[in-house]
Amino acid sequence: MRPQSLEEYAGQEHILGPGKPLRAQIERDQLTSMILWGPPGVGKTSLARLIARLTRCDFVPFSAVTSGIKEVRAVMAEAEHNRRLGRRTVLFVDEIHRFNKAQQDAFLPYVEQGDVILIGATTENPSFEVISALLSRSKVYTLRALNPDEIAMLLRRALEDKERGLGARHLRITDEQIRQIAVYANGDARAGYTVLELLAAAAGEDGTAPAQLLEDVIQRKMLLYDKSGEEHFNLISALHKSVRSSDPDAALYWLARMLEAGEDRLYIARRLVRMAIEDIGLADPRALEQAIAAQQCVHFLGIPEGDQALAQLAIYLAVAPKSDAAYTALAAASERARHALAEPVPMQLRNAPSPLMKELGYHEGYQHAHQFEGGLTEMECMPPSLAGTEFYHPSNRGVEARIGERLAEIRKWKRERRAGRERE
Repeated sequence: MRPQSLEEYAGQEHILGPGKPLRAQIERDQLTSMILWGPPGVGKTSLARLIARLTRCDFVPFSAVTSGIKEVRAVMAEAEHNRRLGRRTVLFVDEIHRFNKAQQDAFLPYVEQGDVILIGATTENPSFEVISALLSRSKVYTLRALNPDEIAMLLRRALEDKERGLGARHLRITDEQIRQIAVYANGDARAGYTVLELLAAAAGEDGTAPAQLLEDVIQRKMLLYDKSGEEHFNLISALHKSVRSSDPDAALYWLARMLEAGEDRLYIARRLVRMAIEDIGLADPRALEQAIAAQQCVHFLGIPEGDQALAQLAIYLAVAPKSDAAYTALAAASERARHALAEPVPMQLRNAPSPLMKELGYHEGYQHAHQFEGGLTEMECMPPSLAGTEFYHPSNRGVEARIGERLAEIRKWKRERRAGRERE
């Protein structure tokens, strides 16, 4: 089922869409050495084969797992000979990150001489796994995990194709089952094809594949929900409201439901970050730190190790003190900014980088807080029509209770000083 054309290739529109860089290179036949970096099963090998075929190059696959320097030199000698005969060679190195420095160095002279067009494939960050000399001579293209719609399209194509796929088996499978396999594949087309093959092998003689058979093949209960449909939003809403209600057990349950259904982990992390700032805020300023740390952990570790970071964060946020004071303060300020007159910035708050601006009164009356006792000044920072307006009203929970006490002291001090100045 490898694609035979760019139109058949699924995903990677950011580099293969019309007018995008890699597509332009292929269409203009202006290939350079490149590194394809992406997760398993997104089509790195298929893309390399397709590039070689469309540009009429010899395709030589090379595995970093089974080959060493001796094999590198043998392949390069043949490529050099072919170049002299006017034939170009695409050398595809799968799992290039598994080569050590000496093995990678062996490619350099042949890449520089143009004997080969090197296409390396890696699941690891090439900045750390590919030597700088080779990296500087290659263009790095990042491939993204396939989404369920793209995998579902590939599965349907395999079910219909009688020559390369399973069309001759007449497998009777529902759209919901295709969607289940696509979600289970978690961005890996190979994993989706494997499940489809197993399902076809286990199906009845008439091609029937009941729902229970799919669960038996996958060896797990399918908790499907459409990531763009209602159940997707129902579950994330349940998780959010459980956290807001300080119920860590319910939060863990809804989180587990989403994880088991194959939800994008970074989507969950983004929503948990939002909960940290929307529902906890300054009641526990460390909640945001924990949320960003968990997001980084998920990105760094992936599945399944990163799932524990999401669980840890969900528990932390659920038991943290809650406050939406900062959230509602911004909403109130935004409402005023949208509907009130956009007044000019007061002169005392403007910088005066030129003599003319100083003459016009820019910066006049500015009070630098660090030069005053206690770091407090009487200076008004609001436009005249908003003087004295308060948007932020801290809660009495967690750290925000102390913030509220401090803010009350500041506001009282300013009011008294301004009132005294007006009496004078």
